[in-house]
Amino acid sequence: MARSGNKAAVVLCMDVGSAMSNSLPGEESPFELAKKVMTMFVQRQVFAESRDEVALVLFGTDGTENALAGKDQYQNITVHRHLMLPDFDLLEDIERKIQPGSQQADFLDALIVCMDVIQQETVGKKFEKKHIEVFTDLSSPFSKDQLDVIIHNLKKFGISLQFFLPFPVGKEDGTGDRGDGNSSSDHHEPSFPLKGITEQQKEGIRMVKKVMMSLEGEDGLDEIYSFSESLRQLCVFKKIEKRSIPWSCMLTIGSSLSIKIVAYKSIIQERVKKSWTVVDARTLKKEDLQKETVYCLNDDNETEVPKEDTIQGFRYGSDIVPFSKVDEEHMKYKSEGKCFSVLGFCRSSQVHRRYFMGNQVLKVFAAKDDEAAAVALSSLIHALDELDMVAVVRYAYDRKAHPQVGAALPYIKDAYECLIYVQLPFMEDLRQYMFSSLKNNKKYIPTEAQLSAVDALIDSMSLVKKDEKEDTIEDLFPTSKIPNPQFQRLFQCLLHRALHPQEPLPPIQQHILNMLDPPTEVTAKCQILLSKIKTVFPLTEAIKKKDQVTAQNIFQDNHEEGPTSKKLKTEEGEACFSISLAEGSVTSVGSVNPAEDFRVLVRQKKATFEEG
Repeated sequence: MARSGNKAAVVLCMDVGSAMSNSLPGEESPFELAKKVMTMFVQRQVFAESRDEVALVLFGTDGTENALAGKDQYQNITVHRHLMLPDFDLLEDIERKIQPGSQQADFLDALIVCMDVIQQETVGKKFEKKHIEVFTDLSSPFSKDQLDVIIHNLKKFGISLQFFLPFPVGKEDGTGDRGDGNSSSDHHEPSFPLKGITEQQKEGIRMVKKVMMSLEGEDGLDEIYSFSESLRQLCVFKKIEKRSIPWSCMLTIGSSLSIKIVAYKSIIQERVKKSWTVVDARTLKKEDLQKETVYCLNDDNETEVPKEDTIQGFRYGSDIVPFSKVDEEHMKYKSEGKCFSVLGFCRSSQVHRRYFMGNQVLKVFAAKDDEAAAVALSSLIHALDELDMVAVVRYAYDRKAHPQVGAALPYIKDAYECLIYVQLPFMEDLRQYMFSSLKNNKKYIPTEAQLSAVDALIDSMSLVKKDEKEDTIEDLFPTSKIPNPQFQRLFQCLLHRALHPQEPLPPIQQHILNMLDPPTEVTAKCQILLSKIKTVFPLTEAIKKKDQVTAQNIFQDNHEEGPTSKKLKTEEGEACFSISLAEGSVTSVGSVNPAEDFRVLVRQKKATFEEG
């Protein structure tokens, strides 16, 4: 698909000719697979809030609708949608309005129409990339007359090209595997078995390879995809593309040393965008809902109070402390503005990883084109690295932000070097808990066999594989490359609800569940050790002992016997004592809980009505 980056103009060119609907029994036709690939691409663009503009051109249609159509030229080619931002309307068109045609059209003519759409509709707009994606089974006849002109104009106007076919195309011969071991075994592969490809399709493959090699040489063949390969790559929704905004500041050490720096957010917790809008359930229009807020006193008449006559109040126990806007402004911390000031230095061993907090990590670089700042910051980074120390800094984003205390750690790579800023906790942020040691109870001290079994299990479940010979480490479960399943599920449900408003939501897609499964290599290694754990930690059923009836229960001691009234009085006395403790000192009927206050006063026999 179109490479990620700056704004792009993308034309989807789909073959809807009669041959696209042919398929073997029990398999999806190339027409349906092409629609699936296009749907996945467009939905990724929609949910990623991409600025790319997308057009849709169909060839093999029963009618003709394009700017180049003449008496006998560019027939059965339709520009279904012009360049614009992708939306749910386009997704609905792909799903419902695109139907198989009964005609055939030249895919090279369709390419020329797509190029014309790009040329005419990008005038006055700035696009970094221009791109055409062709979905076809190559069953339609084509003319080579304008091939050289097509290749020349693609190069001249910087238009890149990709082909999506029902079968894989190899580099050596007409068809074959692209090197993906799963290609031939995938359930989508291919509607036409390789041995069943027609002569027309073989001629089409040779033409496609000639075009791609003329544009990009041998690398051009990598831009020819099978439908099944594309479905595997597009099954995950693309993340929202966001530009990294630089934060400029002065790194200060004491009062005499300042370094111009620029910080970028390296890691930040991504949250679901809350763009829900409340609409009328019948008309689905926001304008049909009128929101009205009324403030009333908590009295029998529910007296209405104007909003300007209300202020905030904080409840402490039964008291409400009024807190006006003026009080709130005076309470706020007055900062001098953005700040990145070094408070001191400490050993890196003193800054434990468990102290890292906050929802972001910053990478701090020297200001661009400032040689003095680059030299000074580089010296600081290397000094911290050599001394195995970190800088403790005071960080404030701007005048309105609360200041933070954080650690600036040196980070040196081959390509660049910088400081990594991570927020550290204040005293109130730390939770200190004291737990008794399990070793103090002999009953819970594990044996050597149990300890070694657990150690072996932990080692077998390691998600990092180390190669001792080459001194390399392989991450078996790279979390940084796994998309958030919450986003994937949300986008899946939103798309389904937009296209099928009356149907129930679909089940979670299997590939989302598979993403969170542990690697099979790890699962296989720990099975034997889990069996050993069961052996060294035997579980025995705890049988509840039956209550035994003893003579003491039957013939109770004399001192437990006594007048019933006396026992009740004692119990009542204890109950009254506990109630009085819970009630505290109540001397009047308040406004918070008047009914309960009244009952308490009635129970206090010493209180008079004047006191109440």
